[in-house]
Amino acid sequence: MIYATSSGSTRSNVCYSSLLVLATLLPSRSAAQSDALQVDNDAWHARRLQALRAEDGWLNLAGLFWLQEGANTFGSGKDNNLSFPTGQLPSQAGTLVREGFRVTLHLPEGSPVRVDGMHETSAIVFDTGASHIPILSCGSLRWSILRRSERLGIRLRDLEHPALLSFTGVERFAVNAQWVVPAKLLPHPVPKNIPITNILGQTNLLPSPGQLTFSRQGKVYTLDVLEEGEELFILFGDASNGAGSYVSGRFLYAPKPGPDGLVLLDFNRAINPPCAFTPFATCHLPPPQNRLPMAVTAGEKDVHGSH
Repeated sequence: MIYATSSGSTRSNVCYSSLLVLATLLPSRSAAQSDALQVDNDAWHARRLQALRAEDGWLNLAGLFWLQEGANTFGSGKDNNLSFPTGQLPSQAGTLVREGFRVTLHLPEGSPVRVDGMHETSAIVFDTGASHIPILSCGSLRWSILRRSERLGIRLRDLEHPALLSFTGVERFAVNAQWVVPAKLLPHPVPKNIPITNILGQTNLLPSPGQLTFSRQGKVYTLDVLEEGEELFILFGDASNGAGSYVSGRFLYAPKPGPDGLVLLDFNRAINPPCAFTPFATCHLPPPQNRLPMAVTAGEKDVHGSH
């Protein structure tokens, strides 16, 4: 899985797919069909905003700290290796010891820090191949270990982050059935990995099930796709980036196709990457072949003051 939250997921169902077929393929759409498309996308957008505000959403991120090999002291004091920007932690809260891709937590007796809600003085909080990554907590703070290639870091959340109170939503382009586009997934003849770069400058080869092809106004376009859970995940850029939409590109999810390979791409559900909301995310960037020459005037617009 590329991202742990489902804040961008379409979670399409049979009713929604049927609605899109009608909205896209009928030569003359009725007002009722357009209204239904609007209502369905409004409901989806409300769920999207709720997910952004959720405990595992993107609005509450408060820090990103990289671990060095060996001991890493942490706390609110400035003399720690990792100084958290909050007074909720003791000045010296504990130590995280990195040994390769294994991280062990050591806490003093009586520490207010909890491991999955339990008091522990020592615990393994990250290990390669482990099925569970513990959540550490203190007051409204939550943090855990993440891996980005050879780097291990701490993602810090504050469940009382000011951004949760100041967030007023995400402006969208008007919902338009013309941006609900039939596409076909062309599987790669042999398994293929495509290079994807993130904002840290790291490039990883990620498995791609194939290439989506679609036409618009007489021109044919293609997009290399990834998979996330039971959905297709598309990183794409277009001519609206930096001129209405987020500068680096946007994300789009779509249901996996059936045996016929047919997919409906609803660009009304194009979303901003996490980096539009916080400087503490490590977003993937669209690959060069996924930068469309046209302006996709659908989906989420840029967030004012985004990073």
